[in-house]
Amino acid sequence: MNTLLNVSMESKSKFRPDPKLKLMDQVRQVLRYHHYAYRTEQTYCEWIVHYLKFYDYKKHPKEMGKTEIEKFLSHLASNRKVAAATQRQALNAIIFLYKQVLDLPLSDDIDPVRAKKQIRPPVVMSKKEIQRVFEHMHVTYHES
Repeated sequence: MNTLLNVSMESKSKFRPDPKLKLMDQVRQVLRYHHYAYRTEQTYCEWIVHYLKFYDYKKHPKEMGKTEIEKFLSHLASNRKVAAATQRQALNAIIFLYKQVLDLPLSDDIDPVRAKKQIRPPVVMSKKEIQRVFEHMHVTYHES
């Protein structure tokens, strides 16, 4: 059964975008072919444009690789102070660009400076914390 599945998967050709289109139109074409959500399409396109802008549109992504991706993602974490999830989203968009649109191999060991997980204050106070707040309140209750 597994060999049958592998043969059918190998015989299926990978979708290739129209090479006559501009890069971002190719990205959209592949995203739509794979039925990505419209919001995902917008987000991926924004991150890809940010990536290209970071290098002043001087190089085509085909001429760039692991080093440039790591530098861009490290910039997001170090200089722009984005959240870890945001950095991961940018990475996913760039990986999509290379693997699905450009059909270029990308090493699995991309290791940028990681965004730090943000410490968030608790949303709900404990019973003891509420009691301490009430202890510091000096309000007289008056019923009318």
